[in-house]
Amino acid sequence: MRTVITAARLITPEDSIEDPVVVIEGGVIAQIAPRSGADTRSGLRFDFPGCTLTPAFFDVHIHGSAGRDVMEGTREAFASIGEFLARHGVGSFLATTVTAPVDATLRSLEAMSTRIGANHDGARPLGIHIEGPFLSPHKKGAHPERLLQTPSVGLFDRIWQAAQGKIRLMTIAPELPGAEELIRHAVGFGVRVSLGHSNADTASARAGIQAGAASATHAFNAMRQFDHRDPGLLGEVLANDDLFAELICDGLHVHPDAVRIFWKAKGPERAMLITDAMSAAGMPDGMYKLGELDVRVMNGKCLIGEGTLAGSTLTLDRGVRNFAEFTGANIEDVSQLVSRNPARMTGLEAEVGSLAVGRRADITVLSPKNEVVETILRGRRILNP
Repeated sequence: MRTVITAARLITPEDSIEDPVVVIEGGVIAQIAPRSGADTRSGLRFDFPGCTLTPAFFDVHIHGSAGRDVMEGTREAFASIGEFLARHGVGSFLATTVTAPVDATLRSLEAMSTRIGANHDGARPLGIHIEGPFLSPHKKGAHPERLLQTPSVGLFDRIWQAAQGKIRLMTIAPELPGAEELIRHAVGFGVRVSLGHSNADTASARAGIQAGAASATHAFNAMRQFDHRDPGLLGEVLANDDLFAELICDGLHVHPDAVRIFWKAKGPERAMLITDAMSAAGMPDGMYKLGELDVRVMNGKCLIGEGTLAGSTLTLDRGVRNFAEFTGANIEDVSQLVSRNPARMTGLEAEVGSLAVGRRADITVLSPKNEVVETILRGRRILNP
């Protein structure tokens, strides 16, 4: 089937196209051209006046949504999560684990691995993000301290095998004994390593990067506070122009002033937006599970214990609007933070993250207020309810 889409603007990695026409054939983009030079005579036509076409969003850090958790590993759980994400502009994601008993983690990974690469009507999982167990007990966040592990090549290999090689990203605290060896080992398997849940000083942070780490996990959160005499991991995040960094832009995890500092430091080439969403995303307030933890959700805020934040209920489209509001950045730049940059960081830029002829027709349609009008995945429209 031939489908023709028109809009006010289309965002590319380098520029934008005014009055674009996108022709889709067999779920693949067959043509992108200005309206004056495109063939719009045949095919099913959808017009989006005043709207902007961007690559479908890519969330590299999400635990669940719509009442389901990725560690369930079931087709039903991934279907519910994928359908929910698609309605919020997301076309791809990394299914993110939370620290659990080793045997339970391995069972979950075995189940999760069967979902990677399978057919999905909604957003599709492109790999697994291992968040835990190689984290600092001093910056554990919502991860149970008793289940954290010292970095171990042997344990990583068991995790890798259980996941059938589907691990794309791993978070680790670089100051832990054995961390540098494990980073090098994981990178050798093609895994991207992100530094986070860490109490690292500057020297340890730099050692982790020299060992091969490419990114930082939810900047500012679960990190040693900045100190002008020893800036630590956060200082390295803000000062290192080569390091990618995630940000949870819900207005709760990071103050808008800190978001602006992050934007000035990382810019459109290295900044990434994530949700760190848990099963409560899209659900009413109440009690939910994140791994083994009981999480209470009050006014959309996820809390454990005396008030520790445990993931979020953020959606990525809301994060995009927040970031644009907090920083004043234009949508051309902000869209890169949820498409091209996550794709580059994970090494998947040949598959996702931009709109081009020959690529899958995964498109997010944004209104002039940057709200998701609808999402088009593999050429099929996902209508917002």
